[in-house]
Amino acid sequence: MGTVRGGGGPTRRTVLFTALATFAGVATARALGVRDLATGFAQRITQSAPTSMDPMDDPMGMPADPVEAAESEIIPAAGSTPGMSAAGAPSALRPSAAPARTGSPAPSAAPAAGFPDPGVVPPKVALGLDWVSPLDGEKARVAHLLRRATFGATDAELDRAWSDGYASTVDRLVETPAAEPPPFAAAEATPPMPVRVNELQSWWVDWMLKTPTPFAEAMTLFWHGHFTSDYRKGQPAPIYWQNRTWRKFAFGTLPDMVFQVTTDHAMLRYLDLATSTGRAPNENYARELMELFTMGVDTYTEDDVRSAAKALAGWRLPRATEDPRKGVFDQARAYTGPVTFLGKTGPLDTKGVIDRIAAQGSTATYIASRVVDHFVSPLASDAYVARMAEVFRRSAYDVKALMRAIFLSPEFTSSDSYRALVKGPTELMVSAAKAIGTQSVASAIARSGTGMGQNLFDPPSVGGWPDSAAWVSSNTMLARANYVSNVLNATRALPTAMNAVQRQLDGVLGPETARALSVAPDERGRWFVILASPEFQLK
Repeated sequence: MGTVRGGGGPTRRTVLFTALATFAGVATARALGVRDLATGFAQRITQSAPTSMDPMDDPMGMPADPVEAAESEIIPAAGSTPGMSAAGAPSALRPSAAPARTGSPAPSAAPAAGFPDPGVVPPKVALGLDWVSPLDGEKARVAHLLRRATFGATDAELDRAWSDGYASTVDRLVETPAAEPPPFAAAEATPPMPVRVNELQSWWVDWMLKTPTPFAEAMTLFWHGHFTSDYRKGQPAPIYWQNRTWRKFAFGTLPDMVFQVTTDHAMLRYLDLATSTGRAPNENYARELMELFTMGVDTYTEDDVRSAAKALAGWRLPRATEDPRKGVFDQARAYTGPVTFLGKTGPLDTKGVIDRIAAQGSTATYIASRVVDHFVSPLASDAYVARMAEVFRRSAYDVKALMRAIFLSPEFTSSDSYRALVKGPTELMVSAAKAIGTQSVASAIARSGTGMGQNLFDPPSVGGWPDSAAWVSSNTMLARANYVSNVLNATRALPTAMNAVQRQLDGVLGPETARALSVAPDERGRWFVILASPEFQLK
């Protein structure tokens, strides 16, 4: 793909995939009670990681012994561990409940009785771990698109997309307006009632599971991580209204979106613009607007920050009788003199600040790079990002035009793009629920996010959540495995796993996942292997 941003190349990809395989493999092995399988996964780390790598450079927090770190912490899928009832409630696997360590070899990799050969495509191993890309086939490209753009797919969603074909599915995803979620009663009551953040999180997750426009929800989540606010400072009720605003403007133009961001009630609280006046301008929002939201680092000066802070001053929080969604501009609080901002001098207001930012060459490049990192690969070439940025710029910053160009670009469906990203926690949990056809786990998803590193409406900083490799650590992978076990145990009637390897994993497995699948004793065990596998964790 040419010169890449961020460095690392194949070495970074290999270590990332190996870490995923290790922890997903340990989780699966412990749930199935196969000690040797877990050891085999753990050995992959030392066999495939480049010997020249400095352990201090590893951002994934891997323990010296992944098997020991995972042991006795996995909640096994009911019925998948010897001696446990298939109807049993989830419970932590304590050392006393663990299968005895016999040291005997793991069961044969032959398919288990009653479960036909799942149609495994043997992977080509490169630098320790890699996959055969099936993206030369139409069905695989469609499934790849849905993994990246819609939190995976239910069987019905996948069948429809396969029937429509790749290009038509892109058209439908991009052109269909966002469906609005049902009202959150407490926030919309008159007068408003207290909003509990856990209930607000469940409300959004429930809509992710049920929405007829899942791409719109994926974009709402993307903008939530880009134009960040948190419920602690922004407060839960304003965060609810922000969520609705981000969805409404998710496919509009960047200048329109940034105006909504700037005047949003929660954002006025979160980055202190509501406290800013012409006489005492607060620089917090002005700085983050340029550095994190629109232009990137090293694209402005401190004088630009001071000037933007003056030009943006004058917004205040809404009063009880005013629209709770957005701030109110008070001319008496504004700055009225000229400012020099991004090379031009004169009177300037909020819209003027945004227009000047849009006129900078760095803006299209920065936004395109953030979108490419999230939907394509953090290792995409500079030339590819520049091409997407030019599409964005020429379209007058139309988000739909940018997303269409990305999804139809050869790079999006190239072999290098296949399984190049780690699903974020919310993506992983929603996609797992959709895979087994359950819509009743919103509260479980909302509760589980913190252990995986993503608590909705509570990003770790104004920079939002990290992407891809940063989701991988011993603790977060164990939390993922435990979520899979919990959701399987809570689902009374599971669909057959017979076709799941083809429909959810493109029929492309690593040898350890194929082996674990072959020894899984029942449907619940097979679903655990599939959903906890590194193949499913990737997109």
